[in-house]
Amino acid sequence: MTRPSRNVDRLLLRAGRELFPETGVAQLSVRKVALRAGVNPGMFHYHFGNKDLFVRQLLQDLYDEMFASLELAASARSPRDALRAALNILGRFARDNTKLLRRLIADALSGDPLAREFLRANMPRHISVLLGLIKSGQRAGVLRAMAPPHALAFLAGSVAAPILIGGTLADHDLVPGVAAGLPALIATDAAIAERVDCALAGLANRSGRTARGKK
Repeated sequence: MTRPSRNVDRLLLRAGRELFPETGVAQLSVRKVALRAGVNPGMFHYHFGNKDLFVRQLLQDLYDEMFASLELAASARSPRDALRAALNILGRFARDNTKLLRRLIADALSGDPLAREFLRANMPRHISVLLGLIKSGQRAGVLRAMAPPHALAFLAGSVAAPILIGGTLADHDLVPGVAAGLPALIATDAAIAERVDCALAGLANRSGRTARGKK
């Protein structure tokens, strides 16, 4: 029997991405996804089996697209340039998927097992890449010698955190008169690149010492 077009897969996954920020894992239903995609619910079960398998693929496909770009950036440049490229990729990923990521994190913090499973399986992957680039930069003497997780926390706070936190502040009007225009101001490609450059300048090694303490 000929398998139905993979275009149906894409329609359903796109619908799931659109709905996830509103529904989270718990409220995302087969009926809602099929209705948004304009597809018979029976086709959902044909392609994905059940909702949990669908959500896992939806999240994994989204993450793997980003991670492939991250690995390419990390392997093709000097440590500092690779770290700059990787941080820009992560910043744009956070910008393009802000509401979905915020909902995923909220679900995980509220104890949803699927959200927790996904984050526990995947967050170490890009964190490991970034820590490796930081260590390479320290060994090369271009980044200051400090605990790599500490350096990573500084970089994350400069690049992606403003996008995720700024969107939350704006959505809930928690800082009237300030937060309303914040997402548009801090989430352009140019703004992300500028924060990356500022963060890397802050971590620049000005002492001439490598991570091993030698000049």
